[in-house]
Amino acid sequence: MAQTDEFGEELADFVRRVAELKAARSVPADNLPTVLDAAIFELDHVAGQLWPWYERLSSTGPSGVASVDRQEQQLLKALFQRVPVPVALVDRETVVRRLNFAATSFTGVRAGYATGRPLTGFLAHADRAAFRSQAAAVARGEGDRSLTVRLQQQPAVPVRATLTALRPSGEPRTAVLVVLQPAGSRVPSDERVPGPVPNLTETTRHAALMDLVDAMTTALLSGRAGDPSEVLERAAGVLHGRFADWVVADAAGAARLSRTTVLAPSDSAEAAREVATQDPAACPLVVEAARGGSTAPPRVRPEDPDAFGRDTSGAPILVRANVTSLLCVPLTTVPGPVQGVLTLFRSGARRAFSMAEAQAMDMMSRHVALAMNAPR
Repeated sequence: MAQTDEFGEELADFVRRVAELKAARSVPADNLPTVLDAAIFELDHVAGQLWPWYERLSSTGPSGVASVDRQEQQLLKALFQRVPVPVALVDRETVVRRLNFAATSFTGVRAGYATGRPLTGFLAHADRAAFRSQAAAVARGEGDRSLTVRLQQQPAVPVRATLTALRPSGEPRTAVLVVLQPAGSRVPSDERVPGPVPNLTETTRHAALMDLVDAMTTALLSGRAGDPSEVLERAAGVLHGRFADWVVADAAGAARLSRTTVLAPSDSAEAAREVATQDPAACPLVVEAARGGSTAPPRVRPEDPDAFGRDTSGAPILVRANVTSLLCVPLTTVPGPVQGVLTLFRSGARRAFSMAEAQAMDMMSRHVALAMNAPR
């Protein structure tokens, strides 16, 4: 019991130090690196001292101490959530185990959505391989690592990621603790402490999405409902240019999908004719969307060049169109059958589809499906 009391005192001291770190969030920006270094030191203390100490108590302590140990474990979990810097716990494949409150605020990704998904999926494509490699090295016991990455939703803002190994109690494999340090901005804070300056770029993108949804609703309500081909053509016209470089629409008939609309950049007229004559059944992405009936996450630089089939010369459509990001969205109501599939391409240097844009497109797809299925 004496060891448990000593552990409790050490833990109480740690809690007090975390409270001091929280109070230090309001220091001038020039002094913020010192606060971040102290926070990382405290995280290392948890990983290197408190956690192994807890494991020793769990394995050697009397059974009467089990309930106290469980309380201490719950306290450690609460501390993880309340640490005033963005922290994620991932496995060696970068799959998220836990995301604390500061990390959800910093990344803009809900903890429930992130859990079970690779953390690399929220990073810019160019940084994913390097992050995976460094996480694997840390998990192998090759020492702590640090690298600069960029979030997919804010690719212009560099983020410093510090990785350290952690062995959770009762688990055979080493996990990786990831600390995200915002470069050039303050640590996310609560409502009582002044936080970062609002990101005007993200605000502008959100306003543009709302304008797009409004334009789509207007187009669907102003035309004749119940004619699938006409509805798809109007929807494709709204999306083309302002939202996607390519818009490919396929309607679900009684027996099979049929291609109704292909809108492409002006310099891709020949490729557009090839896509227009293509059988949708030869496009694995379209077939998968029509069969599953749910919107897949946006794909950045699709790994499979044949995911949208090939043209008559045998060249992959995605390569010929220089597709760098795509969305494949089934048109369906819940409950109800799939009415069709919309596939959107962005090419060249245009910014990749974000999760927010995918969510907005998912909402618009239900509106399109309602218009296609409305009585004439």
